[in-house]
Amino acid sequence: MTDFELDPTLERDSFFVTDLGLTQLRLMNDSRFAWLILVPKRAGITEMHELTPLDQTMLTFETAQIAEALADVTGADKINVAALGNQVRQLHMHVIARHIGDPAWPGPVWCTGTPAPYQNGAAKAFIERFSNAF
Repeated sequence: MTDFELDPTLERDSFFVTDLGLTQLRLMNDSRFAWLILVPKRAGITEMHELTPLDQTMLTFETAQIAEALADVTGADKINVAALGNQVRQLHMHVIARHIGDPAWPGPVWCTGTPAPYQNGAAKAFIERFSNAF
């Protein structure tokens, strides 16, 4: 049994996609980018080195699986993977499909322009398309 609770900011700013073995997969609510996050379902973890060696391996494995599927679904020119934790301390891994000429290219997506929330069921449609491919 785990005492895992999702950080309120992550919950507010993203949509649930699915639960994987170690992580909860979520879609960030910014339609400018196909941007997924994986949150290990472990209480009190803020850094990757705080995970057990097995959980570290699982996080790496699940991140690679999601990155590959996201690249396939989006035809991305580049997949960015990062764990920053400067604004939300709970450990979470960003997996972002990048395209040459996207609103932040070639810089990072963080703090670039104004987020464009998904509208009219577009988040649900993306989640279904991704889930079917994954």
